[in-house]
Amino acid sequence: MSKKTSGVNRNFFHFQRKYLAFPYAVFLILFVIIPILIIVFYAFTAEEIRPDGSIVTVFPRVESFVNFFSNWSKINVLFVSIFIALQTTLLCLLIGYPLAYFLADKKVNKNAVLVTLFVAPMWINFVLRTGATRDLLTWMNINGGNAPYLATLIGMVQNYLPFVILPLYTTMLKLDKSQIEAAADLGANPVQVFFKSILPQSVPGIVSACTMTFMPTMSSYVISDTLSEGKITLFGNYINLEFSNKAWNDGSFMALIMLAIIGISMLLTSNTGEKEESRGAGLW
Repeated sequence: MSKKTSGVNRNFFHFQRKYLAFPYAVFLILFVIIPILIIVFYAFTAEEIRPDGSIVTVFPRVESFVNFFSNWSKINVLFVSIFIALQTTLLCLLIGYPLAYFLADKKVNKNAVLVTLFVAPMWINFVLRTGATRDLLTWMNINGGNAPYLATLIGMVQNYLPFVILPLYTTMLKLDKSQIEAAADLGANPVQVFFKSILPQSVPGIVSACTMTFMPTMSSYVISDTLSEGKITLFGNYINLEFSNKAWNDGSFMALIMLAIIGISMLLTSNTGEKEESRGAGLW
């Protein structure tokens, strides 16, 4: 094959591959960019009644900004949501990390059956899982009547634990075993091996697990509504309440705050993950 023919084929391949991204671009525009622009528009607009009785939408306005930061109940819900999300993430890590390490150990788990058992709840409908958890906790006398906070926290951990196990398990499959063995051979005790070798290598999985748990917990409202019987209100509950009451402007501004928190957390975790990964690779 001549160089000219080879070049034509290569250009044709690049041409074809470039257009494979077209459906993704259309999806991104229709279901991500446009909805975000609509939220921004409603967050900074307000409806005014003219002397003739007609209603007009005015942009830009900051009524939603004032309504949020002057309403202590909304700010309190935000802090409570952050606190519950932090607790859920920490508990999921404390439970999921050793489980993921155990599942990734080929000497103990020689097949993927156990992994499937832990990840299988992700395949079940979210509402069905929550309802089953409510029935189990009610049988244990833990419900919205006597322990709404505890019931909500247990439900959060139970629902989001698979989202912690999966990225940690995937990361731990790639652990450099020779580095761990070298640390032990150089005289490090098990605690030192963990903190100097295993933990730094698993930081990318920890970051992914935190990202997949923290923000969904804040925005979730089905779990808190079902398990606490409406006694625990999270940020997602309040946004849903605003939209249900047709308070589009206030609800959109709260959704915008949620998007800002998601963006900041993703920015911080991505930088942390890259730094820890590079540092962990050069420890030994």
